[in-house]
Amino acid sequence: MEHTRTGSILTNDGVGIHYVEAGRGETLVLVPGFSQTAAEFGEQITDLSRDHRVIALDLRGHGESDKPDHGYRVSRLAADLRDLLLALDLDEVTLLGHSLGCTVIWCYWDLFGSDRISRLVLVDQAAVTATDLVDAQQVTELGAIFSAEFAYGVAEKLRGPHAATAWREVVSMMHTPQLKAGDVEWIVEQNLRLPRQHAATLHLDHYGNDWRDVLPRITVPTLVIGGEESFFDAKVALYVASRVPGSQVRVFSSAERGSHLMFWENPSLFNAVVREFIAAGKVTS
Repeated sequence: MEHTRTGSILTNDGVGIHYVEAGRGETLVLVPGFSQTAAEFGEQITDLSRDHRVIALDLRGHGESDKPDHGYRVSRLAADLRDLLLALDLDEVTLLGHSLGCTVIWCYWDLFGSDRISRLVLVDQAAVTATDLVDAQQVTELGAIFSAEFAYGVAEKLRGPHAATAWREVVSMMHTPQLKAGDVEWIVEQNLRLPRQHAATLHLDHYGNDWRDVLPRITVPTLVIGGEESFFDAKVALYVASRVPGSQVRVFSSAERGSHLMFWENPSLFNAVVREFIAAGKVTS
């Protein structure tokens, strides 16, 4: 791996977005999930930069990016991603989004289409998470995991005096029991770098979106990844893939540590799947 470099760009509203970069070649941009950081993609940066230019960003308010008092909505995060691509003059990019990162990508597509994008990798995210937006019989397939009462309850906890404790409970749902305690604690610490009041605002905006109308309009090669041990049912990845024309799907099994954080728990396999998709436009099961 080449030496890791860091930098930042200014968005069109003056917010500094931090990124980590390594390698040369075809560009892969990694978009983290809710409260996650670029640093959590460390295994991907190290390995995939052997034959790609890999850039991982900290979303607004997350990690080492600026933490303004405004802009904590998916549409603004998508605009920030756009500003990054423009500032670094990136084109023909493979965008990989994890969790909330997928919704940022879907919003980017809704606003800017395929401009500068050659491929997508969508990792473990439902297109709609609000139960009141779907039929009861579709809840599991679509991944609608939040009732309004539950969603607003989470936001209240994030704004409360015991926010850190509450978030540790959320992180416990993201991984398998085999994940080392030290790794869990480091991930929690990374997550808590997003101020909890901003986390609450972003959570409610994220909860209220429905991206199902965007999926059929995606026109670039797309790989959808899910996991049997994720809090999203594996059917969610199958549904998303069924709606994106010509897309492929790869569900990590329980034996493959297929949690919501499968990229952390099984980085060798995850990286191999991503590398194969970028190289050949297809993956083997």
